Amino acid sequence: MGLAFVLMWSSAFTSARIIVADAPALAALSVRFALSGLAGVALAKLLGQSWNFTRTQWKSIVLFGLCQNVAYLGLYFLAMRTVEASLAAVLASSMPLVVALLSTLILRETPKPMAIFGLVLGFMGVLIIMSTRLSSGSDLVGIAMCSVGTVALAIATLAVRSTNAGGNVLMVVGVQSLIGSMVLAVLSPAIDTYELTMSAKLVWAMLYTTFVPGLMATWIWFKLVERIGTVKSAAFHFLNPFFGVAIAALLLGEHVSQWDIYGVLTIMAGILAVQMSKA
Repeated sequence: MGLAFVLMWSSAFTSARIIVADAPALAALSVRFALSGLAGVALAKLLGQSWNFTRTQWKSIVLFGLCQNVAYLGLYFLAMRTVEASLAAVLASSMPLVVALLSTLILRETPKPMAIFGLVLGFMGVLIIMSTRLSSGSDLVGIAMCSVGTVALAIATLAVRSTNAGGNVLMVVGVQSLIGSMVLAVLSPAIDTYELTMSAKLVWAMLYTTFVPGLMATWIWFKLVERIGTVKSAAFHFLNPFFGVAIAALLLGEHVSQWDIYGVLTIMAGILAVQMSKA
């Protein structure tokens, strides 16, 4: 389940890069969430799921929708107009460190020493890759936007814990998507430049982003956090640089340097340490 999530999640950076090249970023993201949200709610109703959530659950759902869909993905979509898909994937993969810190400070969770070592080692790999890209002229403003978005994603990850969706996971996914869509639709006119270049590539990228990373991967993420916990689930994000860089290189022709490979190997070693901490 974790590997399936990683593959879907990592591929989203490549499809997002294709979308923002030909469409206004926030408007496209709003449409994506509207489609995935309506589909998710409809399917959830067919499966007998309910949107009669408790007040606490509604607060968590709204927080998740704002942090993941508006702040995290909104900032990343804007940033990826100038930031490469592979670098965006690497920056997002630093999220487990933020999750571990917030879990310790807010939820009073204490990761095992081996897990902490693995997270630090993995973040070192992220820094190796990021320093290489910075030296080659990557956009600092875009990188800053991605960094803020990563913190928002960490908060969204922790919000999943208090949602406790139970048998209504798909309904939660659909509702939080619709929340994101509405907020982004309001923000778009003030931020976007409305220039659209229609193509088959754009249509396919929108459809893929909407239903695979947008709907299916989010549902898997909820189930994964419920099954193994927040910190261990977040550790899977350290696999994203490998798949994110590989997919971007394969589909977009982005350059992969020797230091990129070193960084990915360091991140993989960090993942191994985190997984060993479960024993």
